[in-house]
Amino acid sequence: MTTRIRIRRTAVVLAASAVLPLALSACGSGGSDSAKSDVSTKASSTATAADNGMTGAGATMSGQPFGTGCAAVPKSGSGSFDGMAQDPVATAASNNPALSTLVAAVKKAGLVDTLNNAQNITVFAPTNDAFAKIPKATLDKVLNDKAQLTKILTYHVVGQPLTPKQLEKGSFTTLEKSKLTTAGSGESYTVNGTSKVVCGDVKTSNATVYIVDTVLMPTS
Repeated sequence: MTTRIRIRRTAVVLAASAVLPLALSACGSGGSDSAKSDVSTKASSTATAADNGMTGAGATMSGQPFGTGCAAVPKSGSGSFDGMAQDPVATAASNNPALSTLVAAVKKAGLVDTLNNAQNITVFAPTNDAFAKIPKATLDKVLNDKAQLTKILTYHVVGQPLTPKQLEKGSFTTLEKSKLTTAGSGESYTVNGTSKVVCGDVKTSNATVYIVDTVLMPTS
């Protein structure tokens, strides 16, 4: 009787020993698949996040002002890029020290409200240095001739928003009614072949501004 019990116990132990590796193997296999799934999911999530990060960075960079002249724009305050984006174009220009002569001319011509109330326009804004290229006697004469001054200033305004891509080879009708032409690529553009964009794609609340180094003159 004792011998039979020992035989049965031995059989049970052997059976358990045979089943245990199979159970552990099954658990190990399931755990491995789960781990692989987790790793795969995490890798996919990381890749997606990286892609989104790159896309976001690209979108942000593409909408930023460009050009060597942008360094002259204040880093903070109402005259900065962020500050200008909050105001209509004539007001925004008045907060930028590099555009003070242009602002004075706009006020003399009585165009402040016209520019501030317009929507979705593009302004090619000459710097103070651009006006300084004009002989003083000639500039003073123009500034005191409202009709001529208005003609020149409205020639700097296009009645639609223009992207850098559109400037690569463009011809646009101005508010003065005659055309100006643009050419270039990347961060290098000219207007009418001679006036260079020194700071481009600047946003105000109602306009896109391209700051230029030479005053544009209508041909007619």
